[in-house]
Amino acid sequence: MTTHTRFQKIILTLPVLIIFLAFFILPMARLALASTRSPSGLGLYWTMLTTGRYIETLVYTVLLSFGVTGVTLMISGIVGVFLQRNAFFGKKILIAVLTFPLAFPGVVVGFMIILLAGRQGLVGDIFQALTGDRLVLAYCMTGLFLGYLYFSIPRVITTIMAAAEKIDTSLEEAARSMGASPFQVARDVVLPALVPALISSGAICFATSMGAFGTAFTLATDIDVLPIIIYTEFTLSANIAMASGLSIFLGAITWAALALARSATGQTLAASA
Repeated sequence: MTTHTRFQKIILTLPVLIIFLAFFILPMARLALASTRSPSGLGLYWTMLTTGRYIETLVYTVLLSFGVTGVTLMISGIVGVFLQRNAFFGKKILIAVLTFPLAFPGVVVGFMIILLAGRQGLVGDIFQALTGDRLVLAYCMTGLFLGYLYFSIPRVITTIMAAAEKIDTSLEEAARSMGASPFQVARDVVLPALVPALISSGAICFATSMGAFGTAFTLATDIDVLPIIIYTEFTLSANIAMASGLSIFLGAITWAALALARSATGQTLAASA
């Protein structure tokens, strides 16, 4: 390798290194430093792991994220394959509508859930007309679950559609010619071919649900999820050390999920905006 070539590689790599340092290394180092500036020092992390409120919130957040991921994969898997395999009038419009939530920030999604299932929402009006009682779902884990589904499904559908396009249909035809039922074809041919896409998009869905703040903040009446706890520790309690420690904890969990998915699929995960 010549000196000129080596110099070119350094020049081309320098912007990436600067961005990585400025937007990843320095913020993470600052969080780690802030988390040690408490009376207990590194004992803060032991406090996090032994305080009932934090553990309970973590469990709620993880269970919610797993639930959202599971339901999203089931719905998006079926819909994504159907859309990829079938042509019909209005298909492009339907796909555009299904991916439209990608344009909405979390606060807007939360507001839409309030309009749908809040105290004056459409669901409550219909339920009251039918039963005489008003059903309110917006300001609890159910409302948050619906909100997370709303912005998770479009992300996964686009990934599944791309994966379904690459499936070799001759394998399905061979399975049918050997007497396999439609269910067996789906289970033994289609599903295994979609596994890498399901794992990668599921990991992104899980990570997004773990860290989503805007929707939870809009609906946060009876909701305790980790991003809200971090926010309240920082703004209401001025406990910067605890907020920093919880942020690192949250980041470690989501990073682990993405790393496991990357290891399982051998693919690079690219998060949707």
